[in-house]
Amino acid sequence: MRARLALHASQIKYEHREVELKSKPTHMLSLSPKGTVPVLWLPGEDAQQKGVVIDESLEIMDWALRSNDPLGWLPGDLQDTTQAKLLLQNNDELFKSQLDRYKYPVRFGLDQANAIKQRDLALNTLLRLEQLLSQRSFLSGDRFGMVDAAIAPFIRQFARVDVEWFTNQSFKKLISWLNDFEHSQLFLDVMKKVSPRLE
Repeated sequence: MRARLALHASQIKYEHREVELKSKPTHMLSLSPKGTVPVLWLPGEDAQQKGVVIDESLEIMDWALRSNDPLGWLPGDLQDTTQAKLLLQNNDELFKSQLDRYKYPVRFGLDQANAIKQRDLALNTLLRLEQLLSQRSFLSGDRFGMVDAAIAPFIRQFARVDVEWFTNQSFKKLISWLNDFEHSQLFLDVMKKVSPRLE
């Protein structure tokens, strides 16, 4: 989702191909053998060449926004850039691990009690984001930006595991921020359904 958000914000035209991971297209695997999504393919001039392949969502976001950033999503000064890196690092390395174990405990050999422990550990990140949002309107600053777009899909996943529990927590700024994101035109645009491609 965050790769699509950045591509949409950059106004770069691209072909969106949805895939089912249980039935990965041969062409996708030829471009990125690790078989994960997203995969952005920038074909070479020669149709036989692989061209450029970017298969990490943050790298796709960075490429898209450095190509065209009409909304000013990229961090501005050095302080904003440093804080953005720390927030994204925490999200991708710590929070995502806790989210996965909370959301898919069986996959990680965890029982329900240990899944709840992972949820409770993730509260540290949520409270940190709440504190930041009590100081400014968005994680990126005074307007929605790359950090918001990169983190929001993961907070959304976390919230949907147990919506009642999430909405009853004390991080009201974070809940409001997520609600605004889910009702934004940007979100609605990138969530439009696309039929999976099998080839």
